[in-house]
Amino acid sequence: MGEATLALNGKAALPALLNKGGGGRCSCLGDDAMAFTIDVNGSTHSVDVDGDTPLLWVLRDVLGMTGTKFGCGMALCGACTVHIDGAATRSCITSVDSIGKSRITTIEAVGATDAGAKIQKAWLDREVVQCGYCQSGQIMSASALLASNPRPTDSDIDDAMSGNICRCGTYVRIRDAIKHAAQST
Repeated sequence: MGEATLALNGKAALPALLNKGGGGRCSCLGDDAMAFTIDVNGSTHSVDVDGDTPLLWVLRDVLGMTGTKFGCGMALCGACTVHIDGAATRSCITSVDSIGKSRITTIEAVGATDAGAKIQKAWLDREVVQCGYCQSGQIMSASALLASNPRPTDSDIDDAMSGNICRCGTYVRIRDAIKHAAQST
């Protein structure tokens, strides 16, 4: 059965299913599309998307900022982590209409912050990266931790990083890098 024969309400169902929620890329323009103004990395962007479009897809597909990764679509892995007003937030479940006037920071700009620069340097110094896929989310969570708690304990690190999965198992190097960044102040 070809894709064109799968129909729902007169539309091809397969692309519609893949383009909603966490299952794949979004079809950001739909019947409910409207303009949203969002602040990303210090720049204002106007985007015409459905209000329930996940921020992840606005960043990747509309704004072309591909540093933030899709992992699970259910906020379980942390690959899509961005900062919203400084707090580590899973962009795969954050709808664009919930952003309002909040400031969004992505991996592309976190290095311009004091905590982000320290974390990125520590990541390189401690050779954290293996495959690299999860690293943007790991760095975003770690830099949010360091910005709010410049001297984190092991327990603080565990709490802040618990939602970030690394399939390569670089957790020991991640913890070491966070501690190294905290000591560099």
